[in-house]
Amino acid sequence: MNLEFYRGKRVFVTGHTGFKGSWLCRMLVGAGARVTGYSLPAPTEPNLFALSGVEADMTSVIGDIRDFTALKSAFEQAGPEIVLHLAAQPIVRESYRNPRETYETNVMGTVNLLECVRVCGGVKSFLNVTTDKVYHNNEWSWGYRENEPLDGFDPYSNSKSCSELVTHSYKNSFFSSGGTAISTARAGNVIGGGDFAADRIIPDCIRAVQKGAPILVRNPYSTRPYQHVLEPLNAYLMVAQKQYEDTSFAGYYNVGPDECDCVTTGELTGLFCGAWGEGAAWENRAEAGAPHEASFLKLDCSLLKNTFGWKPRWHISDAIEKTCEWTKIWLGGGSVPGVMDRQIKEFMEEAHRG
Repeated sequence: MNLEFYRGKRVFVTGHTGFKGSWLCRMLVGAGARVTGYSLPAPTEPNLFALSGVEADMTSVIGDIRDFTALKSAFEQAGPEIVLHLAAQPIVRESYRNPRETYETNVMGTVNLLECVRVCGGVKSFLNVTTDKVYHNNEWSWGYRENEPLDGFDPYSNSKSCSELVTHSYKNSFFSSGGTAISTARAGNVIGGGDFAADRIIPDCIRAVQKGAPILVRNPYSTRPYQHVLEPLNAYLMVAQKQYEDTSFAGYYNVGPDECDCVTTGELTGLFCGAWGEGAAWENRAEAGAPHEASFLKLDCSLLKNTFGWKPRWHISDAIEKTCEWTKIWLGGGSVPGVMDRQIKEFMEEAHRG
């Protein structure tokens, strides 16, 4: 994928104030794209969107994806060629606390955005970012492929399964002529500098070491496909570009790390402690009666690799190192936009080396 492709392109990003959205907008703005973001206010304080300094170089619209009238107005103003849908309620445990809001955001939000694409026209490439948790999880040891049944267990995962099905229906019902290429991307867990969310392991690690406290891990034996945030963002931009140029590339793609980077939460936390240093340590604090979360989940990313020649660039140890580097620069009062741009440049140079 060549970021130069995005120079001058009109790109509409939902969820732009979130962790992944902020990194994505930094990439697009750096490439010279004309970016419009539509999202609720940043969900945390501090938040990466403010720290990234990207707002000055894009159009940021604060609005609810569930509000079709407001969304359509922003969409019409932007007149996008490319739409990247990241807006979501993304936390499993929050989805148990607020299932209705989770479904409204993740399902009807997708309907509203696809309705804008249908009614307004002009979009050549649409990508819906979902999750690796869309699959019916049998807790088996091999990776799920794109043709496996979609039936997430918890409200978050299931709402993303529904978002996939909505996308499939719109693609078949309204975009079968090929004028607008429609794809989904099912990504694994991401880590990286600037994630301040609750109930995520690396942010929990950082909050603990800031206090000088041990890191408490509630699911140390759960295996997940972890990757640096720039890995899936690079893949999203690649798919959006390729299907813009040739609609035959539209499809449903898993985006995850190699098998060596599918590690347990305990192993991930240990890697963090080693990279952070300063006496960082963790403790097993498994919760009795905690809400159900999958204990084993991996993706088979052969389709993405075989179709585009894609492969992951940063292994889990690299991802942890980059996250610690970002965090220590931020805590030390250094330039957040500077470290983001440098890490993006390093990643893209590695990706171009093949």
